[in-house]
Amino acid sequence: MPELKKGEVNLGTSIMAVKFDGGVVVGADSRTSTGIYVANRVSDKLTPLHDQIYCCRSGSAADTQAITDIVRMQLQQHSTELGRSPSVKTAAALVQRICYEYKDQLMAGIICAGFDEVKNDGSVYNIPLGGACIEQPYSIGGSGSTYIYGFCDANYEPNMNAEACKDFVKRALSHAMARDGSSGGVIRLVTITKNGAVREFFSGAELPYQSYNTY
Repeated sequence: MPELKKGEVNLGTSIMAVKFDGGVVVGADSRTSTGIYVANRVSDKLTPLHDQIYCCRSGSAADTQAITDIVRMQLQQHSTELGRSPSVKTAAALVQRICYEYKDQLMAGIICAGFDEVKNDGSVYNIPLGGACIEQPYSIGGSGSTYIYGFCDANYEPNMNAEACKDFVKRALSHAMARDGSSGGVIRLVTITKNGAVREFFSGAELPYQSYNTY
């Protein structure tokens, strides 16, 4: 198999998902890089797998797009057979299977999160490089995550409501974008509950900790 050429498109990235009572908030920056070149400054790294299940993508853009396309198709078939929405755990297991079976060929770190009709609550699963699958109350990933472990440990609180989770995700991602040269652009958030998914967009000028803001 020929090797990918040097400077392949990848997502130097900051991604995050946080569970609250009745749903989840997922968020990501928007910078896609090719080596040191920013190939896309407003890419969308929050990909729907089903109506109430989203994933945050980090790693190779091509690999993660292929994985999510396959899993979306599988979940649609599974949902039709069940007659209801699939569980978040099922979506995470399908992503994990591909990531683990092809771990030597893929570069993909994915967070699966959404509203689980079976549990009637939100769920967050982290599938890092190598294909493990870990359920967590919140998860961070991508190159920018290395800068915000301390921030998240200090500021995460169990049982936060949806608004507190959105503020937590927005501040954490903004911190990562300010420190990580491979993260940047804008922040996209999706809040997922039993009523569906609501998207939000925050431009760089609206974010704290950025060089052109003083707060």
